[in-house]
Amino acid sequence: MIITLLSHFADSLSIAPLPKVTPGPSTIETVLHVVFVILGAISLLVITIAGLRFIISRGDAQRVKQAREAILYAIVGLIVAASGYAIVGFVLNNA
Repeated sequence: MIITLLSHFADSLSIAPLPKVTPGPSTIETVLHVVFVILGAISLLVITIAGLRFIISRGDAQRVKQAREAILYAIVGLIVAASGYAIVGFVLNNA
C-alpha cells in the first residue's frame, strides 16, 4: 500500500527523469568504501567516548563495566568494518 502511494506521488511530480546509471564494480566499490570509512569513523568515535567515560567513572564498578563493554563492542565493529572492506575489495578485484 505504501509503495503504491509513493508510486502515485512520484508519478504526479513533473521532474525530468534521472540519468540512467549502470553500477559497475568501481561504483559499488566506491559506495562501499564510503560506507566502511563512515563505520570506522563511528567506531573510533565510540571508542574515544567510552574511553573518556572509563576515565570519568572514578572506579565505579557499574560505569567501568559499561565503558569496557562499549569499547569492546566498538572494537568488534571496527574489525567487522575492516573485514568487510577487505572482503569487498578482494571479491571485486578477483571478479
